[in-house]
This record gives sequence, structure tokens and C-alpha cells, in this order.
Amino acid sequence: MLAGELYDPLDAELAAARARARDLCQALNASGEDQQGERRRVLRELFGRGGDSVWMQPPFFCDYGANIELGERVFFNFNCVVLDVCRVSIGSFSLFGPAVQIYTPLHPMDAALRRKQEYGKPVEIGADVWVGGGAIILPGVTIGSRAVIGAGSVVTRDVPENVFAAGNPCRVIREIERPT
Repeated sequence: MLAGELYDPLDAELAAARARARDLCQALNASGEDQQGERRRVLRELFGRGGDSVWMQPPFFCDYGANIELGERVFFNFNCVVLDVCRVSIGSFSLFGPAVQIYTPLHPMDAALRRKQEYGKPVEIGADVWVGGGAIILPGVTIGSRAVIGAGSVVTRDVPENVFAAGNPCRVIREIERPT
């Protein structure tokens, strides 16, 4: 699965790993603002890396959690979804607006094969990226560091670093100039 090859999503080991993640997400999403210690414990257990410093506004949903690797102080606003059948790597200080969705799973075009198997492509997001609310990031996409993705965008292909990109499909609008 992690190699991007066809796999059976009903495999017992994978089903157990998804159940673990869903139970952890449920605990996170049921926690109150006064339960920050419990939230931190759940986040450390849920994510493959970065649970120590992620800043999370529940609810949050994911498939496995263990395939999500976060840099320092990544922020997820309300209602984010990360479908992590392949690795999702997010650089430090990246920000995700409400209802952002990151997808790694793909399904075969052949209907008979699609009934039994699926596959995925990893997603890589650099450091200091800001993804506006409601954006969707599709499988196999890389977003360069310091890029800004406009709200509601559907990111279907790679986005270079230091640009503002938006739309459906998402395209580069302009470079982000750095102050001198």
C-alpha cells in the first residue's frame, strides 16, 4: 500500500489499523478545550511524526494517521480530512484552513479491479505553506515551501515554492515576492 501498488483495502491488518485511527480521531474529536493534555496524548499516538507540536482544532479525520509525518507546529483548523493510504509529509509551520482535504488513495479505472483493490500516491507539502479553507489536495501532489493555496482550490498537480496558486484546477496566479 505505502509503495503505491494495488492492495486489498479489506485486508484484516489494514482494517485494524483504520479502526485504531478512527478510535483515536473519535477520542480527539470528543475532547473538550479543557482537555489539552488528553488531546496531546492522542495526537502523539495518532501521527507517525509531529504529534508533539501539531496545533489541532477538532474535528479531524484520517485513515491511518501513522502515515502522516508533520514538521514542527503544523496547524489544522476545524474539519480537516487526511486520507493517508500513502505517506503525507507536511513541513514545519504549515497552516491548513477549515475543511481542507488531503487525499492519497486512488481507484483503478477498471470497474472489476476497482471492486477489490485500490492504490495511492504520496502527498508532500513543504514548510510554511498556507492552504486556504475548503481546498482539496489530490494524490501525488507536491506543494513547495512558502506557497499559498487559495480557499476552495482543487490542487491536481505540483505547485512550486513561493507562489500563490488558486482555482479549479489550481494554477499559479503569481509569485510571492519576498521583502528585501
